[in-house]
Amino acid sequence: MTMTADYIQADGIDPRLYDGVIIKRGIAWVFDVVMIAMLCALVLPFTAFTGIFFFPALMLFVGFIYRWFTLAGGSSTWGMRLMGIRFRDLYGAPLSSGLAFAHTLGYTVSITVAPLQLISIIMMLLTRRGQGLTDLVLGTEAINSTR
Repeated sequence: MTMTADYIQADGIDPRLYDGVIIKRGIAWVFDVVMIAMLCALVLPFTAFTGIFFFPALMLFVGFIYRWFTLAGGSSTWGMRLMGIRFRDLYGAPLSSGLAFAHTLGYTVSITVAPLQLISIIMMLLTRRGQGLTDLVLGTEAINSTR
């Protein structure tokens, strides 16, 4: 579907790209956390079950790999694909592997530092394009992939 002038606002933003994206991102995040937890459960026997003692660190490590590879492979995690959203860069292109790595690193830092995650969520709710802290720093944005 192509954009027409009827939908594009004076600032060049097509609001259809962002309709419902914040809610979809939240649902996708829950799906991804469940996927990461299941992957960690599969990895646990390979640690001789000592991974139980450092499970949060295991979740961070597996989550980092999961997010980086899924973002680099299609500009969206499996949860985002399920919800019909994807990331794009400042120029509208899919995320490169390097940008996917940087985005994943920013996300990982923000979830390990609670105030940063809270700031990111507030920014998603208040910015026109629903961008979180990492999105604003890197110039990325989540959009509906079906439009």
